[in-house]
Amino acid sequence: MADPSHSSIRIILVIHLANHPSPTSMSGFEDFSHERVKVHSEALDRDLEIAAYKAGSGPGLLLLHGFPQTHYIWNKVANGLSEKYTVVATDLRGYGASDKPKGSESHVEYSKREMANDQVQVMKHFGFDRFYIMAHDRGARVAHRLALDHPDKVKKMILLDIAPTLWMYEHTSMEFATGYWHWFFLIQQTPGPEEMIMSGPEAFWGSLERRVTHSLVAWSDEAVAEYQQAFFKPETVHGACEDYRAAATIDLVHDRADRDGGRKLRIPALKVLWGKQGMIERMGGAVEVFKGYCDESVEVSGRSVESGHYIPEEVPEDVLREATGFFV
Repeated sequence: MADPSHSSIRIILVIHLANHPSPTSMSGFEDFSHERVKVHSEALDRDLEIAAYKAGSGPGLLLLHGFPQTHYIWNKVANGLSEKYTVVATDLRGYGASDKPKGSESHVEYSKREMANDQVQVMKHFGFDRFYIMAHDRGARVAHRLALDHPDKVKKMILLDIAPTLWMYEHTSMEFATGYWHWFFLIQQTPGPEEMIMSGPEAFWGSLERRVTHSLVAWSDEAVAEYQQAFFKPETVHGACEDYRAAATIDLVHDRADRDGGRKLRIPALKVLWGKQGMIERMGGAVEVFKGYCDESVEVSGRSVESGHYIPEEVPEDVLREATGFFV
């Protein structure tokens, strides 16, 4: 007999993939304009398009999502933030409605340096040479690289539920490897992980959803529909795998070069927030770790929140309060 939990997940996949609303009609983004912004990829030596959702007025605020999600992770805070800022929520390269180039053996196409350059160009397109950043998960890793490579672009930055990639790999434990098992699965040689995921999407999704069940708030049906329809496409699954492969290869090369050269974050202020129920808390928190990656001139602050990993959806009130109090 089929696992009933897998059956229910399969129904969501089938029904929602057929009846998915347009991006800007989804709750939380009704007042946002949608545009695919042309950016230039140096690694590919050609242009790509990055999906961007924009609303509000005032200082620019870039919102970056993580895996296995899209800009929709910000649906509970985007409207509130747009009352004070020009909010630009994007889909990362390889995710959502953004372009998804094929990766190579070097994985440079999905290096965080490349993905950060995408976001700098998106914000320039909207008229912002300097801006605030709030980013979660994979997006926070892109933001970290953006702030390293383009410190003059960043006013202040909030990173949600991460520690630096290099630090996490160098502090791998059995607990980390089992809790973040996908870090080690997705980096396996292509097309292995891609084919396994696409051959059993409901089982793979079930394994991801179990990370949410011990959080305070489960994903809504609309959120699940958005994430599933965006993720379960061969090109998106490949892009996500390449994102993780890059993190385990070319990104570590860049990170070690920074460390060896004494290169650290040099932005005015950094805040880090992490969930009390998540892996970062179990690894000891993030403030002291990030202080080691920042110049002494950087004001580093942060705290844990009553949440699991998906902070913007689990404790949106905390996110709004922290952002509006910090981005001034």
